[in-house]
Amino acid sequence: MNQEKDVIQYEVADNGIATIWLNRPHVRNCVSPQLLKDLEAAVDRAAEDNRVLAVVFRGRENTFCAGADLGQLVGPVLQETSTSLQLAIDSARTYDKIFNMKKPTIAAVDGYAVAGGFELMISCDFALATEEAKVGDFHIRRALFGGAGPIYRLPRMIGMRKSKELMLTGKLLTGKECVEWGLMSACAPRAEFDQLIQDFCAPLIDKSPFCMWMTKMAVNRGLDADTNSLITLETMTCNVVHHSEDAKEGVRAFLEKRQPKWIGK
Repeated sequence: MNQEKDVIQYEVADNGIATIWLNRPHVRNCVSPQLLKDLEAAVDRAAEDNRVLAVVFRGRENTFCAGADLGQLVGPVLQETSTSLQLAIDSARTYDKIFNMKKPTIAAVDGYAVAGGFELMISCDFALATEEAKVGDFHIRRALFGGAGPIYRLPRMIGMRKSKELMLTGKLLTGKECVEWGLMSACAPRAEFDQLIQDFCAPLIDKSPFCMWMTKMAVNRGLDADTNSLITLETMTCNVVHHSEDAKEGVRAFLEKRQPKWIGK
C-alpha cells in the first residue's frame, strides 16, 4: 500500500486555536492506517505546542469523517483477528489522548460523522455541527462494532437508552437533533459555521491554561469515581489550583480591575 501524504493538516491561528484537518475528501475523510498514525502525531504535536490554547478537529470538503476506509481495511480487518484488534487498539489510544488532552478539544462536524468519525467526535470535550450534519454510531448497519469509545463514553453523555437507540438502530441524527440529544453544544447553517466555531472557542482561550487543565482532569475523573473519592479529588484539585501562579494573578487582576495575564502555572 502506497503511503498517503497530507491526510492530516495542522494549523495554528494567531489566537491560539489549532485546527487538525482530516484530509481524505475523496472517501469522505475515512480513516486509513496512515490517517490514524498522522492523527495521533498531530494530537501529540498540539498537546506540546505552547502556542495552542484549544484544538478543533474538522474534515475537509463538508464531511467530518465517515469511519474506517473499508476499501483499504476490509481484507485484513475481517480476515485477521490481530489486524482488527490492532486497529481498535490504535484508534482507542489516539482518541484517549484527545479525551485526556490538557487543552479543550472541539469536534466541528459537517456532513457525516459516523462509526470511527462518531468515536472521534465523542472523544472531544465539545462538539458543534452544521445543520447539514449526519451523525451516528452506524457500526451495526455493517454488522461491525466500534472499538474506540462508544460503550463507555456515549452512555455518560446521553444515557443508556439513547445510546442503545443510536447503537442498535444505526440511525443518523441531524445537527439540530444532536443538540436536542445533548451530543452537540450548538449547530448553525453551513455558511455560518466558521463563525460559530470562533464564537464558541472565544471563552475557552482567555482562561488560565493551568486551571483549564486541572478542571478538565477533575471532571473527567469524576465520571467513574465514588462520592468519597470525588470529595477528595475536589479538595486536592482546589488546593493545587488555588496555590498556582495563575490563581494569584486572577485575584490580583480582579482587585486591580484589569484583564489577567496568564502564564499557565
